[in-house]
Amino acid sequence: MNAITLRPRSTAVLALATVAGLAMFCWPLLFEPAGSSQQEAQAPMYFVLLLPLLILVVAAELSEGGMDAKALAMLGVLAAIQCGLRALSAGTAGIDLVFFLLVLAGRVFGAGFGFLLGCTSLFASALLTAGVGPWLPFQMMCAAWLGMGAGMLPRRVTGRAEIAMLAAYGVFAAYFYGALLNLSFWPYLAGVDASGEQGLAFVPGASLAENLERFFWFTLLTSTGSWDTGRAITNAVLIVVLGPAVLLTLRRAARRASFGRTPTFASRPLDATPSD
Repeated sequence: MNAITLRPRSTAVLALATVAGLAMFCWPLLFEPAGSSQQEAQAPMYFVLLLPLLILVVAAELSEGGMDAKALAMLGVLAAIQCGLRALSAGTAGIDLVFFLLVLAGRVFGAGFGFLLGCTSLFASALLTAGVGPWLPFQMMCAAWLGMGAGMLPRRVTGRAEIAMLAAYGVFAAYFYGALLNLSFWPYLAGVDASGEQGLAFVPGASLAENLERFFWFTLLTSTGSWDTGRAITNAVLIVVLGPAVLLTLRRAARRASFGRTPTFASRPLDATPSD
């Protein structure tokens, strides 16, 4: 049951924001240098200012007419739980408890709800854990995509096959999250190498294949083999172990909330007296 109704306009805004966000993440592979290497390395700083505005536009559009008080309350409760989970784990050795609940909630409540939960939970937990920095907008956008993707998984899959599908998605989410965050700040962290002599640095004007190879080795050595793998294992184990119970609880809450439905009351005669 979708907690937030995706109307044609909100779907179009979400699609455009996704395309624009991906362009911001993939700027090293799409950008054609026109100035100094220092200016190119500072490009992510401009995206830090633009990406929050993009997220706010999508959040405002999703909540406009498609989000009732019950969905807002559920969003607040789950975001608060996410804050507690992130404070407990804090990503130590790749163990991050935030993403498994995001995947399960997106699965139950739909793509729009998953998008909002991803960005709000990462923002709120960053305030709680002092994790605010130039990386935060990129983390929010990545988490929003992961929650949205969970809500777009096939609905017909149920039972053990559903748990297996969600566990596989949790593994994918871990590597996707790590790779995109690395890509957003790759030239800023590894440096810009105009000569092409540094093996892991971004080379302005180089071919797409060459820069992809450099980025592959950079992310493999810095996060994929350690942090991302720890996150993937955590997601898979928690979804397999806790997934059935959490899904049952969330679906029961969704049925009781009856998102988007107008409550009906049984009528009785005006002269009827209430029973004791």
